[in-house]
Amino acid sequence: MVIAGSKGSFINIFRMTTCVGQQNVEGKCIPFGFIDHTLSHFTKDDYGPESCGFMENSYLRGLTPQEFFFHAIGGREGLIDTVVKNFEIGYLQRLLVKSMEDIMVKYDGTVRNSLGDVI
Repeated sequence: MVIAGSKGSFINIFRMTTCVGQQNVEGKCIPFGFIDHTLSHFTKDDYGPESCGFMENSYLRGLTPQEFFFHAIGGREGLIDTVVKNFEIGYLQRLLVKSMEDIMVKYDGTVRNSLGDVI
């Protein structure tokens, strides 16, 4: 399906078989939520890849609890981003439809407004 272009991408296959990779929040490494560490599982001032959101396991091998938590953070941000974009696109479509509601194509093939003026 990836090669045909109908669904998925090579990054999806990579994440399923090799490793999920870095999880980011607002384009940056996972920020410290506790004092000097991201999760209570990690020690203070731990700047290692695992504590900053790098997920070395694949979906096939399964995620550790820490990786799962970091993945949920990134997924939540993606969900919010999708909702906001859909809202903006829906609003723009509504404005476009509203502005064109008096425009119609007549039998002679011309596009006219409600006053009969050719557009």
